[in-house]
Amino acid sequence: MNLKDENTIFKPLRVLRHSKINAYFSKNSEDFVVREKPLYEFSGDGEHLIIQICKKDLSTNEALRILSEFSGAKMRDFGYAGLKDKQGCTFQHISLPKKFEAKLSHFSHPKMKIMQSFIHNNKLRIGHLKGNSFFIRLKKVLASDALKLEQALENLNKMGFANYFGYQRFGKFKDNYKEGLAILQGKKMKNVKMKDFLLSAFQSELFNRYLSKRVEISHFSKEFSLSELGEIYHISKEEAKSLKTQKQFFKLLKNEVLGHYPFGKCFLCENLENELVRFRARDISAMGLLVGVRAFECGEGFAKNLEQEFFKEGLEFRNQMQGSRRFMWGYLKDLKYHYDAQKAHFSFEFFLEKGSYATVILDELLQNEGLES
Repeated sequence: MNLKDENTIFKPLRVLRHSKINAYFSKNSEDFVVREKPLYEFSGDGEHLIIQICKKDLSTNEALRILSEFSGAKMRDFGYAGLKDKQGCTFQHISLPKKFEAKLSHFSHPKMKIMQSFIHNNKLRIGHLKGNSFFIRLKKVLASDALKLEQALENLNKMGFANYFGYQRFGKFKDNYKEGLAILQGKKMKNVKMKDFLLSAFQSELFNRYLSKRVEISHFSKEFSLSELGEIYHISKEEAKSLKTQKQFFKLLKNEVLGHYPFGKCFLCENLENELVRFRARDISAMGLLVGVRAFECGEGFAKNLEQEFFKEGLEFRNQMQGSRRFMWGYLKDLKYHYDAQKAHFSFEFFLEKGSYATVILDELLQNEGLES
């Protein structure tokens, strides 16, 4: 695998394998709504003002610049839990010093409103959210396709989904990871934020490729015999049997890294049978590698061999990145859906834990068909 010289865009394997669904999706403020759920309740006391904003067709940074110009606060004064999509209607929380509260009481902008305000004792930091709720409306949906969508959503709700990084991570031409690799190989870049973003894209690309292989293994474990699995993956009959006998779709590997889901410490899968029980109960999940010096180490065996194969280009530069682990398998929560036959609209809502992408769910449903770029 040579990431630098690749000309084709990598497309991760999908979990679902249904027939084509005809639908149209446009990421606009009527058909795509995101609501951020805070990690904790705001205290009502302290020196920080927390505002919930509703913005339409503005990136988080664009919204901050507008708030800065209106209030006089510096960009460094603001805090937020995560970046939100530019397209669509998004609700998120922003923190700034309490002294700007009076000025913001008169705030008005055609693309942004302040919905609520709170007082809190600390500045918001990246990651200070539980997750996001999404509302998505698909158009031009025939009744037969609405039934397919319902079945596909129920399948994802039952089995979970591959927690890929979304296309937003990789830039307009899906090749930001190449710039990240170039930086690791010695290319200079003064903009620290851009450098970190590109290195993150490189880590994310390797993660997606590895997770795609794990999805392949999960499909193949159902479709091939023990001897065939052994030949394909160069594993023992016992290891192949371990894959084939697992009842759930996504297969766990002995000695791979697991984590308490959705927030918890990493540990090794030393007793596979015991961990499978907890995995099926959604108490734990498998964790893929984001290459770097602080990433939790995988144990010996097939799991380690597979990681070393897929992360080879990153491991040689591991000392240049912090690194961590990311859940490979996630779950929908609070799923609802509705079909309006008269308008041919199919709408659905769900909650995702932080770090998961609604566009990944859309891609599973529509298989890249009907998505407006």
